[in-house]
Amino acid sequence: MKPRFDYAKAAPEVLQAQLALSHFSRDTGLEPSLQELVKTRASQLNGCAYCLEMHTRDARAAGETEARLYLLPAWRESPLYTERERAALAWTEAVTLVADSHVPDDVYAQARGQFSEAELVKLTLSVAVINTWNRFAIAFRALHPVPKPPAA
Repeated sequence: MKPRFDYAKAAPEVLQAQLALSHFSRDTGLEPSLQELVKTRASQLNGCAYCLEMHTRDARAAGETEARLYLLPAWRESPLYTERERAALAWTEAVTLVADSHVPDDVYAQARGQFSEAELVKLTLSVAVINTWNRFAIAFRALHPVPKPPAA
C-alpha cells in the first residue's frame, strides 16, 4: 500500500484541531486502559492498521496483557474483561457501526449500568475521536511504522 499524501502537511490546522480533541478526550478521567481497549476495538472494526499498531503498542506499554489484546475481537466469549469494559466495548461497537445498529436500547442500558451520564458522553467522545482518526488514516493510506528486519 502506498500513502496517498500526508494529510497533516496538506492541512495542518485540521491536524491541530483533531489533536486538540484527542488530548481533550484522553484527559476526561476515563481509565487509560479502558480508552486503549476502545481505541483498539474501534480500529479493528474499521480495519485501520495504522491505529491498530499504535494503540496495541500503547496498550502494552501501559500494562495491557497480550491475551486481552489477542482476545479483544471475541471479548463477549472471554472472561478476561470486566463488566465495565464489556459495557464500553458494546457501546464502542454500536457507536462505530451506528448505521447498522442505531445504538440499540439494550446496549444503552448496559452502558448506563456502568457509566454515569457524564462518563457515557466522555466515552462516546473517545469512540468518535478514534473513528475520526481511523477515517483519516484509511482514506489517505497512512502507513504504520514497519520494523526493520534483524541484520543477518
